[in-house]
Amino acid sequence: MGLFSNIFRQKSLTPVQGGGGWTRIFEPFMGAWQQNIELNKEDLLSFHAVFACISIVSKDIGKLPLELRKKENGVWVKVTDEQFPFFEKPNHFQTMQQFLEFWAISKHTRGNTYVLKLRNAFGKIEQLIVLNADNVTPLISEAGGIFYKIGIDRLAGQSESVILPASEIIHDRWNCLYHPLVGISPIVACGLSASQGVAIQKFSAKFFQNSGRPGGILTAPGKIDEADAAKIKSGWEENYSGANVGKTAVIGGDVRYIALSMPAADAQMIEQHKWSAEICCSVFNVPSWKVGIGNIPQGQKVEDMERIYLNSCLQSPIEAIENCLDDAFGLKKLGYEVFMDLSTLLRMDAMSQMNYYVAGVKGSLLTPNEGRLALNFKPLAGGDSIYIQQQNYSLEAISKRDAKDDPFAGSSAKKGDDDGADGK
Repeated sequence: MGLFSNIFRQKSLTPVQGGGGWTRIFEPFMGAWQQNIELNKEDLLSFHAVFACISIVSKDIGKLPLELRKKENGVWVKVTDEQFPFFEKPNHFQTMQQFLEFWAISKHTRGNTYVLKLRNAFGKIEQLIVLNADNVTPLISEAGGIFYKIGIDRLAGQSESVILPASEIIHDRWNCLYHPLVGISPIVACGLSASQGVAIQKFSAKFFQNSGRPGGILTAPGKIDEADAAKIKSGWEENYSGANVGKTAVIGGDVRYIALSMPAADAQMIEQHKWSAEICCSVFNVPSWKVGIGNIPQGQKVEDMERIYLNSCLQSPIEAIENCLDDAFGLKKLGYEVFMDLSTLLRMDAMSQMNYYVAGVKGSLLTPNEGRLALNFKPLAGGDSIYIQQQNYSLEAISKRDAKDDPFAGSSAKKGDDDGADGK
């Protein structure tokens, strides 16, 4: 780290202009904070739909094995290279699953993921560390060079703020609406819905803390001065609300309690809450049934729905991780590429899996041992060859046969010989 800490302290470096993307990410709408309607990160992330979307996407990405592959005879084969030990163990405090999960969480909650290439004393990259996105700021020099200002980060070995060139940082971002270096979180688009959902949850909690009873009115004949009214109200709330609901009330002075009914609009709170959750799911491109809202469309197979989820939600962030790593280490020039193995995500049911590999072996696309390996069975002798039935002919052979004057002359002659033999 010390290699670059004192080199790039240029006064000409200026922060990028992100159109407010840095500061208003968790503001429901412009000017909300003046009206005391602002929400902090914890409020938005506590809304169950937002939390569930981020959680399920990050966990699904985290469980995909990250593999370094090289093409041999036209086929991508998994390999290892001592130059890239971090593809097996990214750093000293995370497994690869935890590393990828945090990568996805940072991108979904901040719109940006910054990965530091941590070098040893000899300048060799030994670890990859996902930085706190709130602690990193992109900078641009007068010549157009890109740099990153990193604050104190003990896990990354940072005891002071430094400025590093773009070559030392892997920057994954999306929704760059204001600047190509400033990503925006999907939470920006569902801020209003999340705030509505949080408000509904808070109202519901208060409502049921009162044993599900709406408020009421205490009435008395004649005029009551403000001091007496405040005293009666305070005494009633203290003795007969919250945990004391249901106790026997003794009221004097002809004071009467009139319960207020719940308006019909408030009774539709559940529908409003579900609608808020569905909007959050749509912003994150997560099917609502994945987070427990609604059901799988009737007539659809679970496998088909999982593929829709993969194509519409996961494919973009997965491709981004692969491309960022390929570019950061110049892997394509070395004949390598990084892949995330999707087989762990697209696991079929037992019958579909069996039919899939049986069809592959019968169609001469797979060897029997390749099919057995996919099903976690041991290979068998003679199972490493492609098999095909003898009655299959190439189109070229069939065409030559049909080009004859009598395509079936050979069959007729044979049939005649057989008849002659029977005649004897």
